Amino acid sequence: MSLNTETESARRKMVIESIVEGRKMEAYAEHRTKEMNVCWMCNSICYRKTPGKMVGGRWMCIDCLRQLKETLDTLDQWEEELVMQKDARRQLDGDLGA
Repeated sequence: MSLNTETESARRKMVIESIVEGRKMEAYAEHRTKEMNVCWMCNSICYRKTPGKMVGGRWMCIDCLRQLKETLDTLDQWEEELVMQKDARRQLDGDLGA
């Protein structure tokens, strides 16, 4: 019976420690919530691991900013591709209409 009592006592101790750790984490999260922001594009939390920046009144994480930069850097290429597609359609429509 003493082994069973010791096991039960150890389980209780582990449960209590787990509850205490959980409450510590909740207190920490509430304390740091003011420093955390949510990215409006991907809904990730902007904090230490994923920094963010306010852009036009909204927070954006570094990952979304990188994707936006990459997109803007290749915007000229996209526009050229669209012009080529329009020209190809015009030629195709002209050939089919003739």
